[in-house]
Amino acid sequence: MSLDPAQSSSLVLPVVCAPMAGVSGPDLVREACKSGIMGVLPRHNAVDIAQFADWLRQIRRDVDKHKERYPAAIIGPLAVNFSRRWAADEMRANLDLCARYGVEVIVSAMGDPTELTQTVHGWGGKVFHDVTSMRFAEKAISAGVDGLTCIVGGGGGHSGLLSPFVFIPQVRSMFDGTVLLAGAISTGAAIRSAEILGADLAYLGTRFIATKEANIPPAYRRMLVEARSTDLIYTSSVTAVPANWLKPSLASVGLDPEDLPVSSGRGNYDHLPPNTRPWRDIWSAGQGIDLIDDAPSVAELVRRLRIEYQAACQIPEFRSFHETGGSYATGA
Repeated sequence: MSLDPAQSSSLVLPVVCAPMAGVSGPDLVREACKSGIMGVLPRHNAVDIAQFADWLRQIRRDVDKHKERYPAAIIGPLAVNFSRRWAADEMRANLDLCARYGVEVIVSAMGDPTELTQTVHGWGGKVFHDVTSMRFAEKAISAGVDGLTCIVGGGGGHSGLLSPFVFIPQVRSMFDGTVLLAGAISTGAAIRSAEILGADLAYLGTRFIATKEANIPPAYRRMLVEARSTDLIYTSSVTAVPANWLKPSLASVGLDPEDLPVSSGRGNYDHLPPNTRPWRDIWSAGQGIDLIDDAPSVAELVRRLRIEYQAACQIPEFRSFHETGGSYATGA
């Protein structure tokens, strides 16, 4: 499968519906694939391997039925995200399910992906690895991954800090595989700008949280529509790893966003109010929230993004500043 948007017929838009803790369930992923973009199912959102297998079965069945009903429809690739370490036998069992149900891409988010990449290549799949720095990018390239998801500043969840204007060109100059840009992308014009910088695909998270199919409480959906980036705080206090969190959701569980308790370590939530968990009770978003004013269906959102993207692709080239004699006039 080619994931070069210029050559591939497997995508209607160079977009990935990013995997999100608690948010990305079978409904969201299925609709993403049916809409012609890549849908990524987080393995950790399933309570056990039986539920994971059931979700994959559901997605594959529904997508196949959609293709039968609409033969001309472009179906986006199905991917699965692994964001924690598993025992070797557990990982093998999970990957066997991925191969069985036609998962084309494995998205890895931590650790050395060398062994994972070798295993996935064994059944013809591809591996995209999350990176937030050039050091991590170089390690992933050495591991033989097929794609790098470059997480830049402004994204939701465990966001990076680098500017896309620096990170993407650097990665592109040293990597011939698939480059994905993640962070604060909410419009078709932003998708196009990712391509101009050198990325092959845009990775959208927050924009897809604000959809009807996202597995979130109604209050979270309303908050995404009503809040703005001034309502975000980038901190390591919640999960010990820096992330962007919605201040109103912190306040809703009794925390003061300006005076947060300090986490004692990743996976330890003793500093939070009783029975409070990040992602489930404390909600994240990226700076792209400023451009979110509603929560449509996935199909409607992809339709809008395609229109915006196509319009951005047709913008006439701007004449250089010097060519215009120091004015801001555009070319004819």
